[in-house]
Amino acid sequence: MNKASRKGEAIVLLSGGLDSATAAAWALAEGYSVTAISFDYGQRHRIELKAAQAVANALGISDHVKITIDLAAFGGSALVDQSIAVPKNRSDDVISHGIPVTYVPARNTVFLSLALALAETRNASTLILGVNSVDYSGYPDCRPEFLRAFESLANLATKSGVEGARFTIHAPLVSLTKPEIIRLGLSLHVDYGLTTSCYDPLDNGRPCGECDSCRIRAAGFAAVNMPDPRVSVFMASEETNCGSDC
Repeated sequence: MNKASRKGEAIVLLSGGLDSATAAAWALAEGYSVTAISFDYGQRHRIELKAAQAVANALGISDHVKITIDLAAFGGSALVDQSIAVPKNRSDDVISHGIPVTYVPARNTVFLSLALALAETRNASTLILGVNSVDYSGYPDCRPEFLRAFESLANLATKSGVEGARFTIHAPLVSLTKPEIIRLGLSLHVDYGLTTSCYDPLDNGRPCGECDSCRIRAAGFAAVNMPDPRVSVFMASEETNCGSDC
């Protein structure tokens, strides 16, 4: 729940994915008063916006800002350009090397810039996001050195920074493996059935199970010896709907 603040105001980037939900729960457990920010940026998987709202509701985050921007106008990524196919069934070795076509140019830089602007209006000095540099797909804007550089920028480029406020970026998951993230989230009672990680879900939101993100997520849940709650939700729904035809 969004309980009384012990550490002040924080802006949490909430995508509706497993990692951002865990980061939001961590922020609340740490005693921050949380404002969540989510982005409709022209992504092909907008089901994540419904997931972000569901996660915010479940965590008791009432201040949830949604921003619409059009990164699809630039193209250059399978997540915003329908003409570029989302890679499927890539081997673990391939996933862990190189920057895939699902990289959205400068996405985290854009998102953090908008979150920083929101922070100034909310008198928040902390930005929190769920980026990870261990179990990820090689995105350059998920690395600790990027976060340190943006933190320096935040303190140079804002009225609050110039007047003596100190902005801090927290990425509590940045050095954790996916199983470690899941264990942390379970300890914080995150309902992972509400989250979505798939790059190319079906129209009803069911994960494809074949993209890089699905494969990384599936391996994480397998490592903690539990089924993915998101997949279980759809399996239960399909069994209910098919009745005697199953």
